[in-house]
Amino acid sequence: MNEKQSIFETIAQSWQYFAALIILVAIAFVITIAVEKVAVKKEGKQDERLLSVRKMAIIGVFSAVSFVLMLLEFPLPFAPSFYKFDFSDMPALVGGFAAGPFAGVMIEFIKILLKIVIKGTSSGFVGEIANFVVGAAFVVPATIIYRLRKTRKTALISCIVGTLCITLAGSFLNAFFLLPAYAIIYGCDINAFVEMGTSINPAITNITTFCLLAVAPFNLVKGIVDSVITFVLYKHISPILKGNSHRTK
Repeated sequence: MNEKQSIFETIAQSWQYFAALIILVAIAFVITIAVEKVAVKKEGKQDERLLSVRKMAIIGVFSAVSFVLMLLEFPLPFAPSFYKFDFSDMPALVGGFAAGPFAGVMIEFIKILLKIVIKGTSSGFVGEIANFVVGAAFVVPATIIYRLRKTRKTALISCIVGTLCITLAGSFLNAFFLLPAYAIIYGCDINAFVEMGTSINPAITNITTFCLLAVAPFNLVKGIVDSVITFVLYKHISPILKGNSHRTK
């Protein structure tokens, strides 16, 4: 069986989860486009484009950086080794702060496209789409809050909200979408994942405790680390991204 056939077979086996994730991807884009239109109308900038030359440049640069950071992954000691930590959501957050939530979502999307084109997929695209959805759960609420009121205090609040959202969304998606989908894709029982968690933490005995004690802390750490780096870094590079020498408040 060639690679294309195996991929299509994998998609067919987990089509319900694949379709649900695609819907979540569409929702992320719809929400960010709507917010951008509301913000532009509120600011009275009717001629501002959703994708200006500056925004496209930011998206292109940060998508490339995000993809490279996605390759530099490593496990965390409290989660099974198939969960890999990376900093690839941080450029999407910075880009979203600079160019709006739609730009943040586009950076997440292009990062995944680059990964699929260059490295391919072993999960019938389920893992890649889920990566986008979890990243969007972090970037979308954070950049929307900041887009509507651009202050340092709001930036801090947006990072906290984004961290809480990625923690909750990551746990929910793993419990009801990813782990069941991977069990189908790899032809194993879902309890196999639980057993991997138990070998690290004996308190993990079922899917619920797996998500509470492994998945949630993993995404919480990811959100906190990316938020801290963004909060420290953004005030220094925002003048460059905005094409002027004035710092944000």
